[in-house]
Amino acid sequence: NATKLQTLYRLATKYPDGILVPDTYYVPIDVTEESLINFLINVSMKRHRELAEKLIGGWDEERWMRYITVASVIQKEAKLLKEMPTVASVIYNRLDKNMPLQMDGTLNYGPYSHVRVTPERIREDHSLYNTYKFKGLPPYPVCVVGKGAIYAAVHPDRTDYLYFVKSGDDTHTFSNSYSEHQKKIRNVQN
Repeated sequence: NATKLQTLYRLATKYPDGILVPDTYYVPIDVTEESLINFLINVSMKRHRELAEKLIGGWDEERWMRYITVASVIQKEAKLLKEMPTVASVIYNRLDKNMPLQMDGTLNYGPYSHVRVTPERIREDHSLYNTYKFKGLPPYPVCVVGKGAIYAAVHPDRTDYLYFVKSGDDTHTFSNSYSEHQKKIRNVQN
């Protein structure tokens, strides 16, 4: 029962999203919702610990979940694995400059995961996930993340980029000034 699964998930973890590790899982056909949620969360947290030990040298849940939150924004913004470290650099550069992230992907959380972000949506969403209104990262991950996004969050490219815009072919063009960014937006629109 999907409703029961959601309820049990919310009771089992403080994180609304981003905890489960994408993989193929084999479970008995008659598994209960409670057993399934406990199994998925336990296996996923074990994998998070293993990845944290490998990538950052130890398990610190708060620090790790910050990386997972960054990775979730990367996952939402970058379709191509090769662009993920560059998108990560933009996120960290904007955070370092105390700039709002202003990323649509942060508004694609929970019930809005597959809703197109519009100017109205940006104005009407008053949650901390709205990185147009609020500086810093969203309070929790906005989606489940793959290893590529996690790696990019831990090992971002070193750039001075502050902006990016999607091109027609699902790649992005990056820039380090607002005027250059505006030119690239016009080029994409033409």
